[in-house]
Amino acid sequence: MGFDPWDPAFVADPYPAYRELRGRGRAVWYEATGQWLVPHYADVSALLRDRRLGRTYLHRFSHEEFGRAAPPAEHEPFHVLNGNGLLDLEDPAHARVRGLVAKAFTPRTVERLVPAVRRLARELVGQLVADGGGDLLTAVAEPLPVAVIAELLGIPEADRGLLRPWSADICGMFELRPDEETARRAVRASEEFSAYLRALIAERRARPGEDLISGLIAAHDEAGRLSEQEMISTCVLLLNAGHEATVNTTANGWWTLLRHPEQLAELRARPHPGDAASKYLSTAVDELLRFDTPLQMFERWVLDDIEVGDTVIPRGAEVALLFGSANRDPARFADPDVLDLVRADNPHLTFGAGIHYCLGAPLARRELEASFGALLAPGVPPLRLVKEPRWRDGYVIRGLEELIVAF
Repeated sequence: MGFDPWDPAFVADPYPAYRELRGRGRAVWYEATGQWLVPHYADVSALLRDRRLGRTYLHRFSHEEFGRAAPPAEHEPFHVLNGNGLLDLEDPAHARVRGLVAKAFTPRTVERLVPAVRRLARELVGQLVADGGGDLLTAVAEPLPVAVIAELLGIPEADRGLLRPWSADICGMFELRPDEETARRAVRASEEFSAYLRALIAERRARPGEDLISGLIAAHDEAGRLSEQEMISTCVLLLNAGHEATVNTTANGWWTLLRHPEQLAELRARPHPGDAASKYLSTAVDELLRFDTPLQMFERWVLDDIEVGDTVIPRGAEVALLFGSANRDPARFADPDVLDLVRADNPHLTFGAGIHYCLGAPLARRELEASFGALLAPGVPPLRLVKEPRWRDGYVIRGLEELIVAF
């Protein structure tokens, strides 16, 4: 089986195809998407930091100058929302916005959330135990990060059910060749979520609180403040990036652990003092992030000619940096296809690198440590799988449809 992001068998287990890709070279042309696939760790890591590539090209070129067609006008609400978020900004705009966001989204902000994260994880797991099991995805993996981001942003509890559907519809546009119905849903969600946040920002301007939106309104430097659109795009990105990876790492990670019962038993036997994440649990979470990467591909535009190995990739081309392949590259990781929950040398690329390194990575780690820790806590019976899970359609953001478990 070769690289085929629309083949359910490939989505279920892309790693043999990655092994074959790495053997074919450092940059492999993929006709179906018109992209250069980059499968090796050293190249992916270097290109994430290379300023000759960009998430956008519009800070330097028009669509026509870059040889690309402009997106359809009816997609504009999605592109305005996405294009003003940190993930798709390039310097100098990226540095300005990231600096202002960092003034509000500080390490102290994350640490202030930790008690609530742990409490919520215990409550969700307690309910799953009381129910005798169920879908780990909908019972624990999804509600925890959505509730945490909602708490961070100060979104009222009554409105939190809106967030996951909006996020899922917007993230559909990040898959390869999204169809027109996917685009329509993304546009509608972009409009609705933006309108909701615009009203919430107006409310926080009138009555500031301790939430991140109030912090974003107050953040300023010598160049000024965030625009309303930049604040809206930042909040949406925090939800989308801040929970999609956490949801999928939780469900995919437990699917991995349940297929490695000896390692799971060893992890359960390790000390997890109190509610704090032990060093063992933290190390195990990093290995789960490496072993089955939730974001498999990260795309970049080539702004100036580059060389990858013996291949010259010209300006105007697109490269697909294969995170899942890089994290299984034997040139960087010893026995990369072996799950090693005490792996000490683990510089995985799951959270990216360079200027676009995930701003929410510390919070994501705290959430993952809390949810895994709650399910591994003394008094919580061991999990067992009830039925083989199915994988959702979609390769770029890769996750399970459900994970039915019992105790």
